[in-house]
Amino acid sequence: MDARANARFVVITGLSGSGKSTALKALEDMGFYAVDNLPAELLPAFVNLPLEYVGEPFKAALVMDVRTPRFVEVFPPILQDLLIKGYSLELLFLEAEEDILIRRFSQTRRQHPLSEAGETLANGLRRERELLEPLRSQATQVLDTSRFTIHQLRKEIFRVYSRLAPPARLHVNLMSFGYKYGVPRESDVVMDVRFLANPYFVDNLRPLDGRDPRVVDYVFRQNTTGVFLNRFKDLLDFLIPLYHKEGKSQLTIAIGCTGGRHRSVAISEWLAKELKSPDCRVTLRHRDVELG
Repeated sequence: MDARANARFVVITGLSGSGKSTALKALEDMGFYAVDNLPAELLPAFVNLPLEYVGEPFKAALVMDVRTPRFVEVFPPILQDLLIKGYSLELLFLEAEEDILIRRFSQTRRQHPLSEAGETLANGLRRERELLEPLRSQATQVLDTSRFTIHQLRKEIFRVYSRLAPPARLHVNLMSFGYKYGVPRESDVVMDVRFLANPYFVDNLRPLDGRDPRVVDYVFRQNTTGVFLNRFKDLLDFLIPLYHKEGKSQLTIAIGCTGGRHRSVAISEWLAKELKSPDCRVTLRHRDVELG
């Protein structure tokens, strides 16, 4: 069977500043192969790639817009030809109110792709809107992003295109670390476990790390450890779905002790087993275990 039979393509276009990059990143987080600023002339070649080599079902999201010369003339007939040939290709058109677009451009200090020397930004936006109006009428989906924050736009993209992709699992990255080497900059949630008794001060445990059963036994036989883990696990069970609901695709939870060798490692190993679920992909890294 031709691999293209199950392939799905979403072309994102619309007004400059309307959130096309955000939409593309959201679809990429949903498992779509993402391409930005593909020239319209290359679309037929792209949809005819030998997809059997990239896995099935193949899903791709492509941003195509007026940054490419002659886009408004070249793209519509190519789109129609591919649709007539039976390709599963959807057109997402993003737009926003003029004053919103002007404010966004002023915040980013970027130049509008159609602005000419000495011309106001408003004139460039109006000309772009006029040029794209015929394409807007052909869109499968039109989204006005004027009132959307970045997070709200991501959630709307997830809602609209979830039928083309299974719900993306949240990637929870657990990391143990030592405070003496600094808190990981990529951390979203940081937990300090230096309140637990330290195996470092037990002579026969000092050379070992938190993966050794003797260190694990020392850390977990403390009454405080069980009480803490029950409460911390309850907190994470509450927080993780909320982070996912807000469109976060990756969450880094950092567990720290003094040297990053004993307590934080043992606790992180336990959490890695407890947090695994069908809705959550968990990876574990011990950043400083060889240093502590």
